Amino acid sequence: MRVRRVGFGVLVAGALLCGAAAWGQGPQGRTAPAAYGAGRAPVPSAAYAAPASPESPATLCSPAGTLRGPGGQFARVGLCAGTGTPITALSAPATCRRPGVRPVCLTSGTWTASRDGVEVASGTLPGSTPYPGPGTYDVTATVKVRSVPAGVDLAGTVRARLTFTAPAPKPTHRIEVDRRTLAQGSVTTLTYTVSRDSELGDGSGRFGVIGAEGTTLTTSDPRCVNPLVGRYPERARTAYALDCALTDLQPGNPSTVVVEVAAGERCAPVVSKLGYWMPRGQALYTGGMLEGPAVGCPASRR
Repeated sequence: MRVRRVGFGVLVAGALLCGAAAWGQGPQGRTAPAAYGAGRAPVPSAAYAAPASPESPATLCSPAGTLRGPGGQFARVGLCAGTGTPITALSAPATCRRPGVRPVCLTSGTWTASRDGVEVASGTLPGSTPYPGPGTYDVTATVKVRSVPAGVDLAGTVRARLTFTAPAPKPTHRIEVDRRTLAQGSVTTLTYTVSRDSELGDGSGRFGVIGAEGTTLTTSDPRCVNPLVGRYPERARTAYALDCALTDLQPGNPSTVVVEVAAGERCAPVVSKLGYWMPRGQALYTGGMLEGPAVGCPASRR
């Protein structure tokens, strides 16, 4: 698993927050947060089926280490993650002290997670990542802890071994593309197939294809536009991105979008993503963002 980062403002399709996991080390506390739905990267077609005994949404925390500094400063740091939803939210809460005072703590930093000695994910604190599936992960966090009011200012590394037990969620949507390599110096035609495999949700989706500056993306599909940027009355559009409003996604009825990619002098990969709704009455955060396949450059010409 990998924490990804494409900023594409027009793809506003639903939040993805909170996580799915169970932690397996040290004393643990649980508090129930709100649940949100989300999707994962492309996978083989499979009908959606909820697990027989889904894990209730909750937050689990485990001690990870203690930081100490001059003048009696210290901070006990924990690692916490959401459980019971497809996206794992990670944080590192801390309890701070200095002589005579127990101030509020602010924590920030970065983390990495490894399984069987192989790094499988990394990100910032706080942050989130797609749920990696059940298993035991060694998590290392480099944190900075500051107090309010000032008086504690510590930095260091903490560690915890965390065991996820919840099953991986079944996919609800898929993105497929017919090519994985762009043709340098010419126009490449890419055919994307966007599918909804779940009986849940509806047919709406915002499909995005994003290149880099110097690349031009075009399509004759009336559902797609190059995104409008800037303040009104500016009419400039982003030539290296496409935003497609899909409204008829149904199980057994995928949507096809044909895109022409004119690579610039310096070839850059083209990525794709899908934002979608999974309506649950009047609840607000009921959607997800799905990462699609990347189409790369010829290895010898990057």
